Amino acid sequence: MATVEIQDVAKSFGSTQIIRGVSIDIRDGEFVVLVGPSGCGKSTLLRMVAGLEGIDGGEIRIGGRRVNGLLPKDRDIAMVFQNYALYPHLTVADNLAFSLKLRHAPQQETEERVARAAKILGLEPLLTRLPKQLSGGQRQRVAMGRAIVRDPQVFLFDEPLSNLDAKLRVAMRAEIRELHQRLKATTVYVTHDQIEAMTMADKIVAMHDGVVEQVGTPLDLFDRPRNVFVAAFIGSPSMNLLPVKVNGKGVVDNAGNHWTVPGVPATSGQALTLGVRPEHLRLDAEGVEARVLVVESTGSETHLIVDAGGTKLTCVLRERVSVRPGDQVRLGADSAHVHLFRSDSGERLESLH
Repeated sequence: MATVEIQDVAKSFGSTQIIRGVSIDIRDGEFVVLVGPSGCGKSTLLRMVAGLEGIDGGEIRIGGRRVNGLLPKDRDIAMVFQNYALYPHLTVADNLAFSLKLRHAPQQETEERVARAAKILGLEPLLTRLPKQLSGGQRQRVAMGRAIVRDPQVFLFDEPLSNLDAKLRVAMRAEIRELHQRLKATTVYVTHDQIEAMTMADKIVAMHDGVVEQVGTPLDLFDRPRNVFVAAFIGSPSMNLLPVKVNGKGVVDNAGNHWTVPGVPATSGQALTLGVRPEHLRLDAEGVEARVLVVESTGSETHLIVDAGGTKLTCVLRERVSVRPGDQVRLGADSAHVHLFRSDSGERLESLH
């Protein structure tokens, strides 16, 4: 396997700049997820690593070798696509073996590699079937198996689960993660689904508008978001964000509600954005008054959407509560888990706790 070094890479389509000087270092054997909203440039960046898109500036190295000018077949990578990209007229076995036959690999080696991939992915009963005879999850496993038989330095996944239903996506997430732990392969995985990113990654690269907003472990981004974009994008339900001003005891929102924030590193009267995750709000008799708009019970949790002085907030309670739409409640925030962001740049203030 190998490292991947992306250094100050840029890409434009016409006058539109898609990638704006992105730099990422991926260690040997690491599972890195590129995550961000549609149009942020993550798939374009992956295709640049694969050699499917040209590079306007910067450098990409795989295993220490500069690959800017190399064709995809010469980069020693394998890519798994969103739409599976299987040959419909070939059996599962022939799809798995296709790249090896193109390279004129010995027959015995081809059979051994196909058998190994089929065993790893549970495809042995399906080897004689055509793609049209497979379910979506089975087709995705065949696409993964076709990558495995190549034994590449780097695996690239471009939103491979987006065509699957919710239950199957959860199962396939676990399969891909288990596969990575077994093969110890360097993996770059693209998704717009932050739950996939949180549950699968060793390291997340959060992208927005062609730039990297933050790089870190899933818990780094969840607990210490660098800015408002990361705070809002990572986490489900997303973080509550509301404009506030600093006063002597903490901060006050636009409705005059006081929020306790210890050690605010800002001057009185300064405009900021308060961030608190739904699970860090709680029912509190001394808290901010709010009117319940929506109640959603999942069995293990109760989700409330409330109106607090004109601002909608989401609250996730770990217990079941007897509240209905229209009820008045009071909410408090866990002061150990609140965040403050600059109103101008969106950057997080670091020295709260």
